[in-house]
This record gives sequence, structure tokens and C-alpha cells, in this order.
Amino acid sequence: MLKRILSRYPLVAALMLALLPLHGHAQQFEQVGDYQIHYSAVSTSFLPQEVAEAHGIQRSPAMALLNVSVLEEVDGQLRPVNAPVSGTFGELQGQDRTPLEFRTLREGDAQSQIALFRMLDDEPMHFALEVRYDRNREPAEVNFVQRFHIER
Repeated sequence: MLKRILSRYPLVAALMLALLPLHGHAQQFEQVGDYQIHYSAVSTSFLPQEVAEAHGIQRSPAMALLNVSVLEEVDGQLRPVNAPVSGTFGELQGQDRTPLEFRTLREGDAQSQIALFRMLDDEPMHFALEVRYDRNREPAEVNFVQRFHIER
């Protein structure tokens, strides 16, 4: 089902493939009832040039992009959901939190929320997100830690 969505929207597929974590792990997601909240973060320098240009994203070894998308299972099929996201990031042990500014990326029915941020080199970074997957429910809280390496 996810493959069918990605095959219908090649630009979204390219972006999602570019955002897979660098260590070969599958994209991360959390299951909340019938919803899958997918998230991944990667240096913008790993985005294909045409994807970056199409979405006004500057490629840079020191900048990263966080991508969050939500899919709902309905009658055995996965369908994209418009899910606003808010959140912060910062050092794992640090008290300073920086807000993430998300914007919607759409192609056909597929959509995701993306935010750009400056990476900390070889430091674990903590991300705390609130994903409003269903307007009649409290937002889902998604927390994860990721370490980035700036290519010089």
C-alpha cells in the first residue's frame, strides 16, 4: 500500500528515499491506533539536487531536514493524512530547546511536514514532536535521539 502511494508520487518517493537514515536502517515510525507516524532526519546535502530545488531547500553539509508524515489504515489501505507537527530539538543533556518550524510538502494526495535545522557535529540531538494526527484526539508525542556527522 505504501509502495502504491510512492509509485504514484515519484517526487515524494525520492524525498522519502533520500531521508532514510544513513546507517541502512528502515525509516522510523510509531504506530498510534490505525495511524503510522513516520519520521526521519538527514543532512540536506544527501537530497538529490532536483528534489532540493523543487522544494526550495538549500543543500548544505551543516543543515539537516526532518520529515514527518502520517498514514492512516482504512479498510486495509494506507492513506496519507494532513497532520500538523510542532516540536523542538536540542542537545541531549542541554536545557536549551530550539523550536522547529514545519511547513507542508505536498504532491498529489501525499503530504508530509518538513523542518530545516542546523546540525550539531557528532553530538546526540534530542527531538520532541507533537503530531496532530486526528483533530479529535490529543497530539501524539514522538521523541527520538539522533547523532549527525558533518561532512567536511
